[in-house]
Amino acid sequence: MKRVILIILDSVGIGAMEDAGDYGDWGTNTLRSVFHSPRFHMPNMQRLGLFNIDGIDYGEGAAVPPPGAYARMKEASKGKDTTIGHWEIAGLISRKPLPVFPDGFPEEIMTAFSRVTGRGYLCNRPYSGTEVIKDFGEEHLRTGRLIVYTSADSVFQIAAHEDIVGQEELYQYCRNARSLLSGEYGVGRVIARPFNGTSGSFRRTAGRHDFSLEPQGPTMLTALKDAGHEVIGVGKIRDIFAGQGLTSYTYTKDNSEGIARTLEYMDTDFTGLLFTNLVDYDMIYGHRNDIDGYAEALSRFDARLPELLGRLREDDLLILSADHGCDPGFTASTDHSREYVPLIMAGKAAAGKGNLGTRETFADIGATILDYCGIKGQISGTSML
Repeated sequence: MKRVILIILDSVGIGAMEDAGDYGDWGTNTLRSVFHSPRFHMPNMQRLGLFNIDGIDYGEGAAVPPPGAYARMKEASKGKDTTIGHWEIAGLISRKPLPVFPDGFPEEIMTAFSRVTGRGYLCNRPYSGTEVIKDFGEEHLRTGRLIVYTSADSVFQIAAHEDIVGQEELYQYCRNARSLLSGEYGVGRVIARPFNGTSGSFRRTAGRHDFSLEPQGPTMLTALKDAGHEVIGVGKIRDIFAGQGLTSYTYTKDNSEGIARTLEYMDTDFTGLLFTNLVDYDMIYGHRNDIDGYAEALSRFDARLPELLGRLREDDLLILSADHGCDPGFTASTDHSREYVPLIMAGKAAAGKGNLGTRETFADIGATILDYCGIKGQISGTSML
């Protein structure tokens, strides 16, 4: 019974790619920034080869040869977004970047959005998610207008106070926006951003929900499902792939719950893929330039890694990787960064494979998973097995 457990440490980049300057990200290195925090402690990832990866010139390599495989992954797609990164991991390379709106969304989109929601809007420009509710929250409470904002990523975000707009109502507004945003306006994600509190102390709540563009081609998820395997999503995987290719899924409120649900699924009998996203590194720490918080969150994951390794069965393959960077030490920006990402593989199939160098695309992960499961899928990438 072959099973793959794929865990994405959201935004854990390991250094700027050669073209990072094109994205305003030259000099970024997420892992290096948090490595120097006194709260950083990852001995288990070190043992698996994290600091043996090409290009990592800080930290000490494993004292003995790592038991599995490790590599540096290059992003072949145009972008540095969660959606683009996960699609590429699943074997779908995006040759054209998803649209971004550095000057806000055009008038025709906002007029149509106001018409279908029956509400006006505020902001409509790139903004920090925590700052936008601080600056526009009071006016939102007074007028009922929705706070619409974007970022350097391909996103249309809607913030609303839970006392003014109920969660399901906010989700419906996001669906309205999703139906409007297609073609040249087809952003990767429409994101619900509920918040609560009073003026001066507004805070975002756990009701975030992403409404993604559907993948523009086949992925390893659809290939696995079509072959009769289970594809289980934990965290925001269902949202990223707009539900395509999944046989079951569960949402989580934070990394701790994401790890707990992953361990629970590992105790069940299934064949196929268990695909987990741990988003706290990106959402809570990276975007807020919180180096110590990011380091502590990674250390908490490392402390639980032995539990994951201990749950592996004879025919299990564990893959740990990331989807982009979000360097909390890069003070010029709070956005995602164009970085290489790490790859760690453990399990009998990866035993003794050692350094797999620098891979040309994240899609090698998807190709490896299909190869391991004995499936020939029409996706990009080269198997690392």
